Amino acid sequence: MLSSNQIVYIVDDDDAVRKSLCLLMKSVGLLAQGLASAQEFLEAYDRAQPGCLVLDIRMPGMSGLELQDRLVAERIELPIIFITGHGDVPMAVQALHKGAMEFLEKPFRDQDLIDRVQFALQRDAEQRHAASLREILEAKLVTLTPREREVMERVADGQANKAIAIDLDMSSRTVEIHRARAMEKMGARSLAELVRMVVDINHV
Repeated sequence: MLSSNQIVYIVDDDDAVRKSLCLLMKSVGLLAQGLASAQEFLEAYDRAQPGCLVLDIRMPGMSGLELQDRLVAERIELPIIFITGHGDVPMAVQALHKGAMEFLEKPFRDQDLIDRVQFALQRDAEQRHAASLREILEAKLVTLTPREREVMERVADGQANKAIAIDLDMSSRTVEIHRARAMEKMGARSLAELVRMVVDINHV
């Protein structure tokens, strides 16, 4: 679900293009901020701010590709839509391999950009929601004792209590106690939910 505080960052050194795209975003009810260079964007961007980036691939100073490299290096997962000229397609394909979401070749239809921006904003919202859930899970995880975590991991792998008891040299009753405590601390209402949590944690 899109939120009202998402911003579409438009980074293009062409003043007319930048202003036109900002007006286009505002015409469909989206917040937009125009920036004339990659450096301006880096100075203005707050990673806590949800949104997406519409980025010209060729700019004086730091290029769009160089800005993308910088964001990747800083682990900033802001969805990027590149705007490219005809000769820039090979570079745009390279950008996709590095994680850019999409590229549009000039001239493009307004609706094509709007569609891609709305999809990018949806992607950003989903990524932020998933990151928030991971943080909650990780905060719960640190409350487990090493034994509780070990039992939880083995339960999630499908091991029966008896097998865990033999492997860890403890009684089945002790395994059950560790498992119950792990479920309580993780806030899992069922074994299936606990398994899903462990899968999510291990995919971080």
